[in-house]
Amino acid sequence: MSNKILLSHPTGNANVRAVLAGLHSAEQLHSFHTSVATYPNNIFDWMSRFPGGKEFLKRSYPPYAQCYTKQYPYKELGRILAGKLSLKDLTAHELGKFSVDQVYHHIDRQVANYISRRSDINAVYTYEDGALASFHAAKEKNAFCLYDLPTGYWKANRILLEQEIERRPEWADTFRGFKDSEEKLLRKDQELVLADTIYVASSFTADTLKYFKDELPPVEIIPYGFPPVKLEHIEAKLKRLKLNGKIKLLFVGKLSQQKGLADIFEVVKKYQNYVELTLIGSLYDNKTLHEELKSHNYLGTMSHPLVLEQMHMHDVLLFPSLFDGFGMVMSEAMSQGTPVIASDRCAGPDIIRHGENGWLMQAGNTESLEQVVLSIIQNREQIKDVSYGATYTAMKRPWESYAAELTNTIRMHL
Repeated sequence: MSNKILLSHPTGNANVRAVLAGLHSAEQLHSFHTSVATYPNNIFDWMSRFPGGKEFLKRSYPPYAQCYTKQYPYKELGRILAGKLSLKDLTAHELGKFSVDQVYHHIDRQVANYISRRSDINAVYTYEDGALASFHAAKEKNAFCLYDLPTGYWKANRILLEQEIERRPEWADTFRGFKDSEEKLLRKDQELVLADTIYVASSFTADTLKYFKDELPPVEIIPYGFPPVKLEHIEAKLKRLKLNGKIKLLFVGKLSQQKGLADIFEVVKKYQNYVELTLIGSLYDNKTLHEELKSHNYLGTMSHPLVLEQMHMHDVLLFPSLFDGFGMVMSEAMSQGTPVIASDRCAGPDIIRHGENGWLMQAGNTESLEQVVLSIIQNREQIKDVSYGATYTAMKRPWESYAAELTNTIRMHL
């Protein structure tokens, strides 16, 4: 008889869907708990058809999951509505009635209540900031606590990024990881203490846990999967790849120095006769950032399909991040045949072999990024070979591989 595992996540994303699929395929899924889930002909499917309802399309799940799904939509619907009405006080960090934190805590409490009423749950798989009450309830039922840490440990974040603020103080207000209250940070630590196994998506995330003061349970490193690869799409891209003219560089993500953006601007300015830069992502109200954007092609925020299209149209994606648990834009770009320059503080070292399917550089080191960009300028023929390498890597690890590996390790721990 298979172990039955409760899966919980307030909002859902690609990796949550992969976990859901993996548990279902392995016949280990007990139930799936979230805020809003769109299924054919349910209320959220109906709401998605009205103006402004596209948000609900992002919450779609495969039909097989509907009978397993428990929804607690109240707080999340409030957050969505408050955002559309620009009621910022209601979504203020931690304290707003419909803040992201309040959504997480609401789901966590509801899941804990559900666990306390059941006797057929062997394990609970849930995520950072939404696990504390669920884990306490699971312990009372002698169920295993499986903890997914999608970002690096908070104390490592503070230590590493404080160094960066000293290096580039003009970018200080784009670092938003310093707003969390002591109560929230304590909650994160309490979740780690209760966990029986910790799952992370990169060696870097696992390494940040060395800053945790107490003893840790086993840590499993399982990199995420890649989106589907369309070979004919890639072949067309590489046929039109130019070996003259400017190299087309792309950045996708929040326009913050946590992503190494200042280093990008510095290097691109130095080699502006050879490269051009396009940026996609949400803005911070930072004077230095706005000045820099005047010299480049800024496209604002875009839907996911349009982002993939832009990745397909560019030669190289820049991801010199200073702190990332994984960096989904890397796997997305590689699935489009676009190789990545990635730092050593993300999943770059786990999925990229330097010069074969991408390039690696040292985080927070402008000279390291410059050396890679210069090597590409001096030998731009390598872009095609590295693009093939990136495509092959993406083809070898679809999301199904991540799901299978995860469920296998769960089976070993239970």
